[in-house]
Amino acid sequence: MDHVTVVAHPLVQHKLTIMRNRETSTAGFRRLLKEISLLLAYEVTRELDMTTVEIETPLCPMTAPTLEGKKLALISILRAGNGLLDGILELIPAARVGFIGLYRDPVTLQPVQYYCKVPDMLDSRMCIVVDPMLATGNSSAAAVSLLKDRGARNIRFLCLLAAPEGIARMRAAHPDVPIVTAAVDSHLNDHGYIVPGLGDAGDRMFGTK
Repeated sequence: MDHVTVVAHPLVQHKLTIMRNRETSTAGFRRLLKEISLLLAYEVTRELDMTTVEIETPLCPMTAPTLEGKKLALISILRAGNGLLDGILELIPAARVGFIGLYRDPVTLQPVQYYCKVPDMLDSRMCIVVDPMLATGNSSAAAVSLLKDRGARNIRFLCLLAAPEGIARMRAAHPDVPIVTAAVDSHLNDHGYIVPGLGDAGDRMFGTK
């Protein structure tokens, strides 16, 4: 899986274990998701374009590194993607933000779009698509297709957990999109949930069922 990066940092894995625990509260789950998103963001932004600028330190002039080009775009797949979005925005507050509303048909497991609002000039921005769970991969692949239709070419996908089925689906549909995740779990069950997983990320974030 050369297009998949698993962030094995001890803090990421420790926090993920607590999130998997069914006894973890809604408030605790939401807090941990925000904390993990900060750590994962370091990895997914590793290849941001850089340039240099001339600045004056308190001691002398110097040529210093700085980010180059348009502000990157963070694209949240609603609703659960917002849990990752909040943490990344603390690290990159100047990022542009977009939202893609998709829900999974419970019978066909296919994505149904109900909303899409994304920044302009996507062809000049790195786009980071965020969704905690890469399960069947159908919603994720659909979201990336929507962004490509709007001109995006430099896309990354960031998730908390991935299933082999979702990775295969994304690779088949978008082999040019790297995936960054905290773990690749065993498989999907008959209802399309990741096993062992952590349940429905949206329900655990917002206390709904």
